[in-house]
Amino acid sequence: MILNRRRLAAVAAASLLAAPLVPGAALAQFTVFDPSNYAENVLQAARALQTVNNQITSLQNEAQMLIGQGRSLASLPYSSLAALQAQLDRTRALLSQAQGLAYDVSKIRETFRTQYGTVDVSVTDAALTQRADARWGAAVAGFQDALKVQAGVVGGMDASRDQLAALVGQSQGAVGGLQAAQAGNQLLALQAQQLADLLALSAAQGRAQALEAADRAAARADAKARFSKFMGSAGTP
Repeated sequence: MILNRRRLAAVAAASLLAAPLVPGAALAQFTVFDPSNYAENVLQAARALQTVNNQITSLQNEAQMLIGQGRSLASLPYSSLAALQAQLDRTRALLSQAQGLAYDVSKIRETFRTQYGTVDVSVTDAALTQRADARWGAAVAGFQDALKVQAGVVGGMDASRDQLAALVGQSQGAVGGLQAAQAGNQLLALQAQQLADLLALSAAQGRAQALEAADRAAARADAKARFSKFMGSAGTP
């Protein structure tokens, strides 16, 4: 009996000696793995990453919007204003060079009174001849002026065509709304300049035709005065 107890004690001592010695501090550092806590941490990290991705996408969209606004506000790097003004100045200069009866209401009124109005029977033949010569000169000058304006308008068609091609190209290549609007405005200005040229040409041609018609009417009035004078002198004994 005593022998068995001694054997059990020896076995227990041997077991204690064979077991690894683990300090108490090391035992305290051991961490227990919690699956539910780990899953919650992973989910929170995924949500944070998604939030960051959304913020990045929002910043990218705002940057693209700012770039688009910058393009929309970019000014058109082309202007046809100088060319259009030059053509209008040429046409205006041609109109200002009108010979004889110019585009002035007071001068037209005075000229018609002296050269195209009715005449008294007592007017001399020399005065009638002088009136006729002045009217003929005015009619010729009117047609000459109309031809000059016509030549100026036709001569400016090549420049207008080049401006039209350039403005259409600028409009098609516009990078934003402001450039497209500015190109459209310049196209309208070109159209207005062409209409101004046509109006000037129409005025010059109308002036020439009016002078010719007035000359014919005045010539008949002069002929009537000559005839009345002739009949009066013929009836005088």
